[in-house]
Amino acid sequence: MNSSDSPSSPAPTPERTHVRVGFVALSDAAPLAAAALRDLGRRHGITIELCRQSSWAAVRDKLLSGELDAAHALYGLVYGVQLGIGGPQADMAVLMVLNRNGQAITLSNALADAIERGASVKDALASLGRTPVIAQTFPTGTHAMWLYYWLAANGVHPLSDVRSVVIQPPRMADALVEGTLDGFCAGEPWHAVAHARGAGRTVVHTSEIWPDHPEKVLACRRDFVALYPTTARALVQTLLDACAWVDAREHRVEIAEALASPELLGVPRGLIEARLVATDGAPPVRFFDGGAVNYPRVSDGVWFITQYRRWGMLPAAPDAAAEAWREASAVNQAALYRQAAQASSVDVPDERRTATFCDARVWDGTDANAYLASFDIHA
Repeated sequence: MNSSDSPSSPAPTPERTHVRVGFVALSDAAPLAAAALRDLGRRHGITIELCRQSSWAAVRDKLLSGELDAAHALYGLVYGVQLGIGGPQADMAVLMVLNRNGQAITLSNALADAIERGASVKDALASLGRTPVIAQTFPTGTHAMWLYYWLAANGVHPLSDVRSVVIQPPRMADALVEGTLDGFCAGEPWHAVAHARGAGRTVVHTSEIWPDHPEKVLACRRDFVALYPTTARALVQTLLDACAWVDAREHRVEIAEALASPELLGVPRGLIEARLVATDGAPPVRFFDGGAVNYPRVSDGVWFITQYRRWGMLPAAPDAAAEAWREASAVNQAALYRQAAQASSVDVPDERRTATFCDARVWDGTDANAYLASFDIHA
């Protein structure tokens, strides 16, 4: 990517030149690691300080307190805070999408074996003779939404047929080994870790639930964008450079080694690399793909709001669809992203796209009310 800035019209100097960016120990933090370790912000006038966080709740709290300027965050975390679901409300911003795909659902060996032998997901879970306990990482997060959608698509009510609990991603494999969980939905490399420890097996990749779904985003408070717009654009440009670099297969191998360090993930390189490079045959995590990955579509944000209404996290509303579009249009910083992408000569994809989910339902963002009404399993 080449900057479109010319000597006769230099880019404005960022209002903040040092940016504290949070992340959770997951393989899809790779673009942030690349940006910091390769000092990719230098050409855009900023330096990035990576700040590892123990949980998504910690990311939320430190964004709200101002201890973090921005963060690698679950798409659904941003919307949960924006809507004040189960915690403090604040006006939030999605600056860009950092990756698509790359998550999974792992179940205990007993459950995975039953499904492999031909049992339905519903029958396999019922065979336990008790309520299954399945973990996700944040109540409004992407992992909760992928888990709920997949369970419901398989005839299992996620609010009554299973007990959903929140656990920090690095604790998932431990809990499965200890027998306190029957499965979990999270990011990598924790599925690879669980498999290596003989605790369970991946039964579905989230890219099989919603192909090329949005996953982690670069998030901040909306007042950060208002106060430091040039810094925000520089941060997006830096992460676009990083996403493009990481998307190359040879660079994924290189960044896997960096991610293995105790300061980042603290997991053996081979476990990170296997799924980051997708040697297991799974649909791969995508970081850039010519910019197709990174545009913060408003319709993606609207989809999360439909699921919050589906599961009773938000009340029904007569103008729910219009309200969702207003909310998502304020959160997703599409105009700022387009400015950054243009400055970096990155193509911006169409605002709308059509996706077919694992239950054959189609989402294109055109009629959120009808889409929501189509689900038989809901709160």
